[in-house]
Amino acid sequence: MQSRLIPPILAVALALGACSSADQEAARPAATGADAVDPDAQFDARDPELLPPDAPLSPDGGASFDMRGFAGTFTGTLPCASCPGIDTTLVLGADGTYELTEAYQDEPGPAIATEGSWSVEEDDTRIRLDPASKAAEDRLLEIESRDRVVFLTPAGERAESGLDYGLERRAQ
Repeated sequence: MQSRLIPPILAVALALGACSSADQEAARPAATGADAVDPDAQFDARDPELLPPDAPLSPDGGASFDMRGFAGTFTGTLPCASCPGIDTTLVLGADGTYELTEAYQDEPGPAIATEGSWSVEEDDTRIRLDPASKAAEDRLLEIESRDRVVFLTPAGERAESGLDYGLERRAQ
Protein backbone atom coordinates (compact mmCIF):
# COMPACT_ATOMS: atom_id res chain seq x y z
CA MET A 1 0.00 0.00 0.00
CA GLN A 2 2.83 2.36 0.76
CA SER A 3 4.32 1.92 -2.70
CA ARG A 4 1.14 3.39 -4.28
CA LEU A 5 1.37 6.58 -2.14
CA ILE A 6 4.95 7.42 -3.04
CA PRO A 7 4.35 8.35 -6.70
CA PRO A 8 1.48 10.83 -5.95
CA ILE A 9 3.45 12.46 -3.11
CA LEU A 10 6.52 12.69 -5.33
CA ALA A 11 4.43 14.19 -8.14
CA VAL A 12 2.97 16.85 -5.79
CA ALA A 13 6.45 17.73 -4.44
CA LEU A 14 7.86 18.08 -7.95
CA ALA A 15 4.91 20.21 -9.06
CA LEU A 16 5.32 22.57 -6.08
CA GLY A 17 9.04 22.86 -6.75
CA ALA A 18 8.43 23.63 -10.40
CA CYS A 19 5.88 26.35 -9.51
CA SER A 20 8.33 27.96 -7.12
CA SER A 21 11.06 28.00 -9.77
CA ALA A 22 8.66 29.34 -12.39
CA ASP A 23 7.54 32.14 -10.04
CA GLN A 24 11.16 33.14 -9.41
CA GLU A 25 11.95 33.10 -13.13
CA ALA A 26 8.84 35.18 -13.91
CA ALA A 27 9.85 37.78 -11.32
CA ARG A 28 13.32 38.09 -12.84
CA PRO A 29 13.51 40.21 -16.02
CA ALA A 30 14.58 38.29 -19.08
CA ALA A 31 17.92 39.27 -20.58
CA THR A 32 19.50 37.82 -23.65
CA GLY A 33 22.49 38.53 -25.85
CA ALA A 34 24.15 41.89 -25.15
CA ASP A 35 21.60 42.68 -22.41
CA ALA A 36 22.41 39.58 -20.39
CA VAL A 37 23.88 40.31 -16.97
CA ASP A 38 26.15 38.02 -15.01
CA PRO A 39 24.54 37.85 -11.54
CA ASP A 40 27.95 37.27 -9.95
CA ALA A 41 29.56 40.29 -11.65
CA GLN A 42 30.19 43.41 -9.55
CA PHE A 43 27.77 46.18 -10.51
CA ASP A 44 29.33 49.59 -11.15
CA ALA A 45 26.60 52.20 -11.45
CA ARG A 46 29.08 54.69 -12.89
CA ASP A 47 29.63 52.65 -16.04
CA PRO A 48 29.13 55.17 -18.87
CA GLU A 49 27.12 52.55 -20.76
CA LEU A 50 24.59 52.34 -17.92
CA LEU A 51 24.05 56.01 -17.01
CA PRO A 52 23.91 59.33 -18.83
CA PRO A 53 27.04 61.53 -18.61
CA ASP A 54 25.47 63.84 -15.99
CA ALA A 55 24.44 61.01 -13.65
CA PRO A 56 25.79 61.06 -10.09
CA LEU A 57 28.99 59.13 -9.53
CA SER A 58 28.15 57.65 -6.15
CA PRO A 59 24.52 56.51 -6.12
CA ASP A 60 22.60 56.06 -2.87
CA GLY A 61 23.13 52.33 -3.19
CA GLY A 62 26.37 52.75 -1.26
CA ALA A 63 28.76 52.19 -4.14
CA SER A 64 32.09 53.90 -3.56
CA PHE A 65 33.79 56.22 -6.03
CA ASP A 66 35.74 54.33 -8.69
CA MET A 67 38.96 56.31 -9.21
CA ARG A 68 40.17 53.91 -11.89
CA GLY A 69 36.92 54.27 -13.79
CA PHE A 70 36.92 58.06 -13.50
CA ALA A 71 40.58 58.52 -14.48
CA GLY A 72 41.20 60.13 -17.83
CA THR A 73 42.22 63.29 -19.64
CA PHE A 74 40.31 66.55 -19.27
CA THR A 75 41.02 69.60 -21.44
CA GLY A 76 39.80 73.14 -21.90
CA THR A 77 40.76 76.79 -22.15
CA LEU A 78 40.48 78.59 -18.83
CA PRO A 79 40.03 82.36 -18.42
CA CYS A 80 43.18 84.48 -18.09
CA ALA A 81 43.49 88.10 -16.94
CA SER A 82 46.62 88.81 -18.99
CA CYS A 83 46.07 86.70 -22.11
CA PRO A 84 43.29 85.25 -24.30
CA GLY A 85 43.20 82.03 -22.27
CA ILE A 86 45.09 79.21 -20.60
CA ASP A 87 45.12 75.94 -22.57
CA THR A 88 44.80 73.38 -19.80
CA THR A 89 45.19 69.61 -19.80
CA LEU A 90 44.60 67.53 -16.67
CA VAL A 91 45.52 63.85 -16.79
CA LEU A 92 44.09 61.89 -13.86
CA GLY A 93 45.91 58.58 -13.63
CA ALA A 94 44.16 55.39 -12.54
CA ASP A 95 46.97 54.99 -9.98
CA GLY A 96 46.02 58.24 -8.19
CA THR A 97 48.66 60.43 -9.83
CA TYR A 98 47.98 63.47 -11.98
CA GLU A 99 49.72 65.80 -14.40
CA LEU A 100 48.40 69.32 -14.98
CA THR A 101 49.74 71.28 -17.95
CA GLU A 102 48.90 74.98 -18.38
CA ALA A 103 49.99 76.93 -21.49
CA TYR A 104 49.28 80.67 -21.55
CA GLN A 105 48.11 81.73 -25.01
CA ASP A 106 50.08 84.50 -26.75
CA GLU A 107 52.74 84.50 -24.02
CA PRO A 108 56.30 83.29 -24.53
CA GLY A 109 57.75 80.45 -22.53
CA PRO A 110 57.05 76.80 -21.98
CA ALA A 111 53.86 75.38 -20.53
CA ILE A 112 53.74 75.00 -16.75
CA ALA A 113 53.55 71.34 -15.70
CA THR A 114 52.58 70.19 -12.22
CA GLU A 115 52.57 66.59 -11.01
CA GLY A 116 51.32 64.99 -7.86
CA SER A 117 48.53 62.83 -6.50
CA TRP A 118 44.77 63.23 -6.65
CA SER A 119 42.03 62.13 -4.31
CA VAL A 120 38.28 62.40 -4.07
CA GLU A 121 36.56 64.09 -1.14
CA GLU A 122 33.31 65.76 -0.04
CA ASP A 123 31.12 62.70 -0.64
CA ASP A 124 32.63 62.05 -4.08
CA THR A 125 31.85 65.57 -5.36
CA ARG A 126 35.37 67.06 -5.37
CA ILE A 127 38.85 66.24 -6.51
CA ARG A 128 41.90 67.47 -4.61
CA LEU A 129 45.12 67.84 -6.57
CA ASP A 130 48.04 67.50 -4.16
CA PRO A 131 51.23 68.61 -5.95
CA ALA A 132 54.45 66.71 -5.39
CA SER A 133 56.17 70.04 -4.78
CA LYS A 134 55.05 71.27 -1.38
CA ALA A 135 55.82 74.83 -2.52
CA ALA A 136 52.70 74.62 -4.73
CA GLU A 137 49.18 74.86 -3.31
CA ASP A 138 46.58 72.10 -3.50
CA ARG A 139 43.89 72.75 -6.11
CA LEU A 140 40.24 71.76 -5.91
CA LEU A 141 37.86 70.75 -8.67
CA GLU A 142 34.15 70.04 -8.52
CA ILE A 143 32.99 66.88 -10.25
CA GLU A 144 30.10 68.21 -12.30
CA SER A 145 29.60 64.97 -14.22
CA ARG A 146 31.58 61.99 -15.41
CA ASP A 147 32.72 64.10 -18.36
CA ARG A 148 33.25 67.52 -16.76
CA VAL A 149 35.24 68.94 -13.84
CA VAL A 150 35.39 72.59 -12.74
CA PHE A 151 38.23 74.35 -10.93
CA LEU A 152 37.22 75.90 -7.61
CA THR A 153 38.71 78.68 -5.51
CA PRO A 154 41.11 77.70 -2.69
CA ALA A 155 38.10 77.98 -0.34
CA GLY A 156 36.27 75.34 -2.39
CA GLU A 157 33.77 77.73 -4.01
CA ARG A 158 33.00 78.44 -7.65
CA ALA A 159 34.55 81.67 -8.96
CA GLU A 160 32.20 84.63 -8.57
CA SER A 161 33.19 85.98 -12.00
CA GLY A 162 30.73 83.71 -13.77
CA LEU A 163 33.47 82.64 -16.20
CA ASP A 164 33.83 79.00 -17.19
CA TYR A 165 36.65 77.21 -15.35
CA GLY A 166 35.56 73.78 -16.59
CA LEU A 167 37.45 71.02 -18.34
CA GLU A 168 35.81 68.38 -20.53
CA ARG A 169 36.80 64.73 -20.77
CA ARG A 170 38.75 64.07 -23.94
CA ALA A 171 37.60 61.04 -25.91
CA GLN A 172 40.10 58.19 -25.78
